[in-house]
Amino acid sequence: MAVNERLICAGNVLEEGGLGVRFEVEWAGEKTPAFVVRYDGAPVAYLNRCGHVPVELDFNAGEFFEMSGLYFVCATHGALYDPESGACRGGPCNGRGLHKLKVLERDGQIFLIEGNE
Repeated sequence: MAVNERLICAGNVLEEGGLGVRFEVEWAGEKTPAFVVRYDGAPVAYLNRCGHVPVELDFNAGEFFEMSGLYFVCATHGALYDPESGACRGGPCNGRGLHKLKVLERDGQIFLIEGNE
């Protein structure tokens, strides 16, 4: 399988700890919601699926961080996730983290890397 780069958004729309940008990926043969945010100066992206129960994390579109901006929070269950790794950090996720996607920022644009791992 070839490696593909798919444009997600302009890099300047992602503010540190701010709103994320939602997009879709092909996952397990289905269109699946995903998101990208800026954390620690870099874009990070994940499937938009809680590790506890597969519901989308954001109740209001693009709101993935809890109030301190240190963790992602599932608006439905309160599960907390580490933005850098996607690891469960508390709540009902019981150690089940988020699935991280590969992204890169180049020439002011954020790209999803699809294909070979």
